[in-house]
Amino acid sequence: MNTKEKTDKYVFNTYSRIQTVFVKGQGATLWDENGKQYTDFLAGIAVCSLGHSHPAVTKAVCDQAAKLVHVSNLFYTAPQAELARLLVEKSFSDRVFFANSGAEANEAAIKLARRYFNEKGQGQRYKIITMEHSFHGRTMATLSATGQEKIRKGFDPIVDGFIYVPFNDIEALKKNIDDSVCAVMLEPVQGEGGVIPADPDYLKAVRKICDDNGILLIFDEVQSGMGRCGRLFAHEIYNVKPDIMTLAKALGNGLPIGAMLATENASKGFAPGSHATTFGGTPLITSAAVEVVKIISDPEFLKQCREKGAYLRERLASLKDKHSTIKEIRGKGLLVGMEIDGDAGKVVSQCMEKGFVINAIQGKILRFAPPLIINKEEIDGLIEALDNVLE
Repeated sequence: MNTKEKTDKYVFNTYSRIQTVFVKGQGATLWDENGKQYTDFLAGIAVCSLGHSHPAVTKAVCDQAAKLVHVSNLFYTAPQAELARLLVEKSFSDRVFFANSGAEANEAAIKLARRYFNEKGQGQRYKIITMEHSFHGRTMATLSATGQEKIRKGFDPIVDGFIYVPFNDIEALKKNIDDSVCAVMLEPVQGEGGVIPADPDYLKAVRKICDDNGILLIFDEVQSGMGRCGRLFAHEIYNVKPDIMTLAKALGNGLPIGAMLATENASKGFAPGSHATTFGGTPLITSAAVEVVKIISDPEFLKQCREKGAYLRERLASLKDKHSTIKEIRGKGLLVGMEIDGDAGKVVSQCMEKGFVINAIQGKILRFAPPLIINKEEIDGLIEALDNVLE
């Protein structure tokens, strides 16, 4: 049996897979088993932000694998301590909890918010307000937090205590604030929901509501963080700080890691034994993530991300002027969505034929989340391919 046949026979059928077997990646380029070359504008869904097989990440993994892979969180390890230091010093936070994925990081944030008030003797404050069209993960708690019915379908009874309100609607949020609410949880730029950025003043208004009512503010930056939107964290664009933030995806450049960051005050919700993970923050994974954070947080690197993001949106806008099927282009940095009047999946398939990997979400939106090392020539190639497809 070949790779596709073995996968179809032995792996759970939970993905509608594109019929391509990738065997190699370098930078923003992928090769399939037949030797065909593709330019990657998805980066493993905003994960391989430094591109495939980045030398610094590869060296960190190989060096650490030869020394120490795992000992559990019952002991101290240097790479975990160093990664925590870097994340704290480069963010609003004081403490970091390491997990294995974005869903686990969000699960930890939900638990922390609830336990924070329980520890204060306010156990009646357990509800979390999230946004319609949000996406926070596939665990029972995080799919319950997700504001998309299709994600929750079939898993009833879902976890109680989540309220969904329209994104970018501050009045709707105000109407749902009462003494039972412990936190507001949102993505500064909704990713899976359609690449929808927060309005310029929305996050500031949310922050004020949380402050006025003693509520914790959680930012899910699993997709929007780590340079993806042109700043190290997307909330920096809005000059608003959360109490809790979650990261994953690009933090390990393809290796499984999630992180929950919190202020010293918010972190008091956890104590020894209140939350744990076997594999979170292993020396192997955190040694690679240290290199990722060092590279992506460099101001010059982030400046280039903003410039290339602006160039991508500018080139897509030129297509919009030419093709009436394009309805809107939106996003921040190198997280860009293009809404079309038609089946986005068909465009994805035709772009694959032309050697470009892109993604369709919500049926009618093309998502572009290339490696942050993408260059203008590669962007020009995508625009030419899209132009031909949309013809």
